[in-house]
Amino acid sequence: MSELTEIIKTRIAENGPISIGEYIHLCLGHPEHGYYINRDPFGPDGDFVTAPEISQMFGEMLALWLMQAWVDQGQPERFVLAELGPGRGTLMNDMLRTAETLPPFLAAAEVWLVETSPAMRRKQSAVLMGKNPHWANSIDELPEAPLFLVANEFFDALPMHQFRHTDAGWQERLIEVKDGKLAYTHGRPAQNPDLDEFFPMLPENLYAEVSYAGEDIAEKIGNRIAEHGGAALIIDYGEWDGAGDSLQAVQNHEPVDELHHEHGAADVTAHVNFAALARAAGAARTEGCEPQGTFLRRIGMDVRAEMLSNAAGNDEVVEEIMTAHRRLTHTEEMGTLFKVMAIVPKDAPETPGFEDDA
Repeated sequence: MSELTEIIKTRIAENGPISIGEYIHLCLGHPEHGYYINRDPFGPDGDFVTAPEISQMFGEMLALWLMQAWVDQGQPERFVLAELGPGRGTLMNDMLRTAETLPPFLAAAEVWLVETSPAMRRKQSAVLMGKNPHWANSIDELPEAPLFLVANEFFDALPMHQFRHTDAGWQERLIEVKDGKLAYTHGRPAQNPDLDEFFPMLPENLYAEVSYAGEDIAEKIGNRIAEHGGAALIIDYGEWDGAGDSLQAVQNHEPVDELHHEHGAADVTAHVNFAALARAAGAARTEGCEPQGTFLRRIGMDVRAEMLSNAAGNDEVVEEIMTAHRRLTHTEEMGTLFKVMAIVPKDAPETPGFEDDA
């Protein structure tokens, strides 16, 4: 039993059952034992591999999208180029390298990484050496300026709450200690007009999943872009709505029970409710949510993969390029599970990647 498991059980014993949101926060962000605090979960030695670690093409495509949005909005002379949850810094590094093809964009960019983990900040500093990055603990610390932002696999790790509908009202799903182990229970029924509106006719066997933390950040992004200009890309696994039970845990590359594992050593996440993020960012305009594969192909990934393959020089490298392309775009890989949504000013031109195919 890990130290964090004991901390969670003690908190429940002292204060009563905790929400799933508090549980996720403790598992991932406990200041001493949280999963993200003192380890590098990314890459071949971590519990999962994110899109930027699969191929440079991912960051290149996102950079081209941001550069086009910057041009379409009049090329502001100074702007914040930010990433939420930037992992090792691989994505930002690939974007900055691509931005060298448009020097005025690169010269106007002030690079910011929103990261709370000291361990990950050290990794990012090494990868981005010479790029003059700045760090912030939250989006509130970013400078007031046009904001061009990427959040890749960021919102799925934020605290999420689950509610079920009953004849007496909405009950929040909670976590208690039963027979010495963590177990699910439910709170008292209560009226919740927001859940009534956004999850009408929800069957009792499904949960409404709500991330108040995610909605708060989406609202701040929308407000900043509405006021100062800019554009944001949110890429994550999830759906337009948020009904079901998507809480999951991964440890040593394998799924584990979301409640019964070595707490602090497993990644605990949930699917993203893109409709809720879009509502929260309502001061600005949202586009999407498109499957990642569709979006990447629309903005040129097929062409980029062909260019890299033609320049590769040997069959082994070509195979690596095409394998990475498949992982990022194919419907049976990351192409459908992951979705992409944009946030732009309401009067901004339509951005690439979200047009109808018809």
